[in-house]
Amino acid sequence: MVSQEQRRRQLAREKFLRQQQRRTEARRKARLRNSVIASVLGVVVIGSVALYTTGVLKNDDDKKTNAGAEVTPSPTPSGKAQDPCKKPASGSVEKLSWKKEPAMTIDTSAKYSLKLATTCGDIGIALKTSAAPHTVNSFDFLAGKGYFDHTKCHRLTTQGIYVLQCGDPQGTGMGGPGYTLPDENLKDKSLKNNIYPAGTVAMANTGQKHTGGSQFFLVYKDSQLPPSYTPFGTIDAAGMKVLNKIAAAGESTGGGDGAPNATVVIDKATVTKS
Repeated sequence: MVSQEQRRRQLAREKFLRQQQRRTEARRKARLRNSVIASVLGVVVIGSVALYTTGVLKNDDDKKTNAGAEVTPSPTPSGKAQDPCKKPASGSVEKLSWKKEPAMTIDTSAKYSLKLATTCGDIGIALKTSAAPHTVNSFDFLAGKGYFDHTKCHRLTTQGIYVLQCGDPQGTGMGGPGYTLPDENLKDKSLKNNIYPAGTVAMANTGQKHTGGSQFFLVYKDSQLPPSYTPFGTIDAAGMKVLNKIAAAGESTGGGDGAPNATVVIDKATVTKS
């Protein structure tokens, strides 16, 4: 049973999230307006729309969020693009939660990889174990518990930044494992000029420090972001083809940020030590 104190904290947290979303939307509209003005003046602005930092990549564990030059065409209002993915495997999402970060059990000197077997194809990810040990250890723990199995990737962003966001068992952007993780590897050598390059896998968060949970984003085109999101993996070539297929199908709102038209479900997530 939820105590009065727990309920009070939950309500306060939900109020905070609503405030962050309103602020994010206001910033997004202002930046989109500015980009239109620039185009009228003949200034070509490509990929410079700033990230909705606490909205798009919000670890709505909160997230958490919430991860190229060309803007992916949005679907027309007349209907969604054809779904390029298969039906999800049978099964349902486990409702799991923990009060604190799991104890460190991985070998931080070893190599680990994450395989996301999705309805759209397999996405292989080489994990940055030594640079982000807490994050990799958490993924090893959660994957071993089946936490990610049968979960939807709930958000695709096709304007300003180019990311697919996953890792929320609720599929709403509000789910998490019950604990948060410290930020790690924010000075990774791959992050240059505030660009998260295509192929990066990073943690979503609330916009505050050390608020990562289970939600993460996969970058399918170079995306300008502040170095505030733990980069903990790199997608393999086959996985990038899958990710680009998902992106090509567009998102549901036509506005550049919404649920993917593709039915992206993680049938099984597996972490392997090599």
